[in-house]
Amino acid sequence: MAAVQRIPQPHRLAMSQPRLIRRETSGWERQQLPEELGECYSERFVLDHDLVVVRSRYHPIRDLIEETVNPHDRHMLVITLGLQGQSGYKARNGDTLCFRGGFTTVTAFHGSQGERCYEAGTTVSQLRLLVGENTLARYLGMERAGALLGTGHIRQLAFRKTSGASSAHAGALLRYLNEPQRIAALDMHIHTLSLLSEQLKLLSPPDPAALQFSAHDIEKLERVRDLMLEQIDQPLTIAYLCAAVGLNEFKLKEGFHYRFNTTPHRMLHEMRMRKAYVLLESGYQVAQVAYRVGYRYPNNFSAAFSTFFGQAPKSVFGAHRSKKSGLGGEASECEVRPS
Repeated sequence: MAAVQRIPQPHRLAMSQPRLIRRETSGWERQQLPEELGECYSERFVLDHDLVVVRSRYHPIRDLIEETVNPHDRHMLVITLGLQGQSGYKARNGDTLCFRGGFTTVTAFHGSQGERCYEAGTTVSQLRLLVGENTLARYLGMERAGALLGTGHIRQLAFRKTSGASSAHAGALLRYLNEPQRIAALDMHIHTLSLLSEQLKLLSPPDPAALQFSAHDIEKLERVRDLMLEQIDQPLTIAYLCAAVGLNEFKLKEGFHYRFNTTPHRMLHEMRMRKAYVLLESGYQVAQVAYRVGYRYPNNFSAAFSTFFGQAPKSVFGAHRSKKSGLGGEASECEVRPS
């Protein structure tokens, strides 16, 4: 008589079982499951009271069911970017969710008790944004935020392939895991709000017919202009600027035509070029100027500067050195100056 092969049961990790919690100097808080379960941990970074970034990586040595309880006492929007592998979630009321590498899942809920399920020997890596109702109301208004969050039961609002832009922002956030908080916080805000803005735009696209510009809208547009000046050395995106002031992309772009007779991209480019000219005249070297106006690669900056002004940045820096040494005399009449 053949022996009956016993199928190993999944390991169930109750909420009452201890997790190792460690706070990193970079500002991240790491929660790790017992080592005998495999490499299973999550890391969270609180950007704001209602805005949290969570990175998780699970590689269990046997099938794992982890009991979870949503620790928040308020409505939440959760944006999950699947980086690798596949996992599932089953709530106590029977609702189920699936998370898969290469896909973005957007859910809304108030409070939830359930189970996360992971398959043995596979790696599941995810990046999640937890967005509270106050943050959503700031950008969408109370009425639209309430409609999006619903009554509190788990709702899957979207399941779509992760866009190239979202992947780039996610990659940038992951690079900041080991950066000191004071250095990375601003960049993390930019990439996080850019991710949020993209998803909100897809969930609730604007109605062009309803476009109007109030005095409050004008203030927001001018705040965008100020942000460009304040953060000119940062990787600013339309999505981030929209989220930072609470405007959708359509209204931001149309508003720039209405208020400034230009586009956000063109205004930012002009700001960078004119500041670069001033810095070069002040004696900064080309590479230093490139980084100070938001370029990672000096060659790209030099090409953009030459196209904008019709002369290479080295010629401006060189003219400054000649004047300083007394060899250059007065500036030539044909020298290009920012107006």
